[in-house]
Amino acid sequence: MKLPGVVLAAALVFAPAFAAAQPAVVEGVQMPAWVERGSQRLPLAPGMALRQGDQLRTGAGSRLLLKLEEGSLVKLGENARLRLTELAPTRDLFKGALAVLEGAFRFTTTALGVNRRRDININVATVTAGVRGTDLWGKSVPNRQVVCLIEGKIEVGAPGETAVALDQPRQFYQRVNDQTQPVGFVEPAQLGEWAKETEIEAGKGAARRGGRFRVNLASAGNQNDALAVYDQVRAAGYAAEIRPVKQEGGIVYIVRIGSLPSRAEAQALADQLKGRFGVADPKVST
Repeated sequence: MKLPGVVLAAALVFAPAFAAAQPAVVEGVQMPAWVERGSQRLPLAPGMALRQGDQLRTGAGSRLLLKLEEGSLVKLGENARLRLTELAPTRDLFKGALAVLEGAFRFTTTALGVNRRRDININVATVTAGVRGTDLWGKSVPNRQVVCLIEGKIEVGAPGETAVALDQPRQFYQRVNDQTQPVGFVEPAQLGEWAKETEIEAGKGAARRGGRFRVNLASAGNQNDALAVYDQVRAAGYAAEIRPVKQEGGIVYIVRIGSLPSRAEAQALADQLKGRFGVADPKVST
């Protein structure tokens, strides 16, 4: 793939589109993770603006943190798939629908102003939870769907069945082999284990919005060599970019991943990628 010089002169950054006040934005990501948008499959990065219709996917050991325009947080665990079915913010109402196709998720709302409302539904396979201000956790695996209330109140049910209200902390609803089970209470220790499945883990090389450290994966004197590493890393779900840097004797193309919140997290990511995807000797920098 040959890149025109005019693109290179303009800083040659193959990064996702960033914008303020978007319906949903990536706040943090423990890679690998991707967004599938039409025919495109792009690695997710902090600050990436998301839109209605996007399908998000995490890989093994991955975690993802999103922030919706009205302030709610959405977390995904590893090997999960989430479709942003509807994202329709207006001045008076944030209307949304999320479809959890696979894996663990957590949804936490924040307080809204007195003149604004939210109407968000979360589908966990065949189970639907109507959210009006709450904190909930859920998971979809083959033949089993779970929705657990952490705080607040939700209504949850399956097609053809009367929805039930969960209004006490640690109540959970589940379906096993397409059969709804009696509502029960989960033990605090088990809820703690569930919650860990969707939390970004310290020391695993997660990138965060506003992080100032980066990992320089490779540098090359010609763009084709840099692109060979760049393409492999991005295909694997890591949000690499290329920066041309003027040095004595010409331009050097640096393949890097940014937005790491600390040197320790950046080093953890460098250690993960060393010897993989054409990355020989990654270095941490600011």
